[in-house]
Amino acid sequence: MLTNIFCARCIGIKAIPVTVEVDMTAGVGIHLVGLADTAVKESLLRIISALQSMGYRIPGKKIVINLAPADIKKKGSIYDLPIAMGIIAASGQEYLPASGRYLMAGELGLDGSVRDVPGALPMVELASGLGMKGCILPENSALETIGYGDVPVYGVRNISDVIQIVSGNGGTDLSVSGRNIQESAGSTTTDTDFADITGQEGAKRGLEVAAAGGHNVIMIGAPGSGKSTLAKALAGILPPMDTMEAIQTSKIYSVAGKGNPSGGLITKRPFRSPHYSTSLPAMIGGGSDFIMPGEISLAHNGVLFLDEFPEASKRVIEALRCPMEDRKVTISRLRTKIEYPASFMFVAAANPCPCGYFGEGDRCSCSPARRAAYMSKLSGPLMDRMDIHLWLHPVDPHKLMKKEPSEPSSRIAERVSAAREIQKARFAGEGIFCNAEMDIRLTKIHCRLSPECSNFLGDMAGKMGFSARACSKILKIARSIADLAGEKEIGIPHLSEAAGFRFLDKKDAVF
Repeated sequence: MLTNIFCARCIGIKAIPVTVEVDMTAGVGIHLVGLADTAVKESLLRIISALQSMGYRIPGKKIVINLAPADIKKKGSIYDLPIAMGIIAASGQEYLPASGRYLMAGELGLDGSVRDVPGALPMVELASGLGMKGCILPENSALETIGYGDVPVYGVRNISDVIQIVSGNGGTDLSVSGRNIQESAGSTTTDTDFADITGQEGAKRGLEVAAAGGHNVIMIGAPGSGKSTLAKALAGILPPMDTMEAIQTSKIYSVAGKGNPSGGLITKRPFRSPHYSTSLPAMIGGGSDFIMPGEISLAHNGVLFLDEFPEASKRVIEALRCPMEDRKVTISRLRTKIEYPASFMFVAAANPCPCGYFGEGDRCSCSPARRAAYMSKLSGPLMDRMDIHLWLHPVDPHKLMKKEPSEPSSRIAERVSAAREIQKARFAGEGIFCNAEMDIRLTKIHCRLSPECSNFLGDMAGKMGFSARACSKILKIARSIADLAGEKEIGIPHLSEAAGFRFLDKKDAVF
């Protein structure tokens, strides 16, 4: 008897259908075909033990299991559950009339339990597109999909739960279960508040502008000047993601096996802070048969913070150039080409020299050659992609002792949210969400200057030696500053402040 059970394989943040065909004929042995990797082949032992522990028998016949299409590599343990259901249905031990109308995936334990698998959100999207009756997933994986998709999603704990659903006896529909869903970010964020940070008002303003427009930032300063603390506080002024952003980010985390543990879509913006020793595949993404998203994709619609920026590998630093510009990353292998979204705010922190004290009186012990060699790790094209440059000096100890009141993050967040709402309306239908994502066409449309402002920018660019890309960055930053002020037109004060954030582009800039 031939039985078909439907599963899926994730390629990037999309899922493609995989049909598990189980056929039983006279003979002996279990044969698994369909370009399965070692993990899938090992699943047969798990499946046999799981079925026996649940009271089912393995028929003494020739069992052929085909994973179609046969020209696509199958990897992982997600095929355990559909293979087990195929064996039960094909052997006639249970009557499962609806088994071919559900898309299912899950790893089996030896006791018949169903364990979590990655890629729940793309699978639900696929099930909806194929017109399936529902999607059967492990309980925690199914919780990720609450509030997403228009097909019922059933969370199961063991094989018996699956049998109950596909036999027509019903199950728990998690999409309408009314469970309490808590907001969860892609990674742990801190509770650092701008009100707790004394001084550094210029840097706070720069981060506010960056948050309003989604701009990249580099902070340069001596050790202890507050670079890392300010970067962590940045997460507290970012607005929640809208539905489209939440879906994109949640898909990436779902594929990576890091879905929202509280259930539902991820609504807080991710804050990723990898160590500067992170490898190239960990940062960009990689793998052999299954290409996993890297840190830059996990930071999609959020913040990627890299401390001690010049200490990172040269290959890792330079690999950030294209994703920062294109807002996506394409990873190619011999038989596979995957594209992950990577639209993130990049925040880097660096010391100005190896000893860290250049610009702080006579404390620096580095020679000009050492300083130049240290900062030369950051190439011109990469620095050109950093929208906002901030130089931080250590705060006066007397100010630290006085603890003068500072503006809290909640108030700054209100201004940032208002600016983002303006941009959301501005870019409706364009597929982007903030000013930093504007291309040349959109920049010309939304950053038009009056003749007076055009002359001001031209004169300033000539005096300071700004490149064409630097001028484009200034326009985008000025647009964000105007949005924070609630003004429709870009004025000279906005351009002047924006140019002040590009001090590294000046032809006489010295480290």
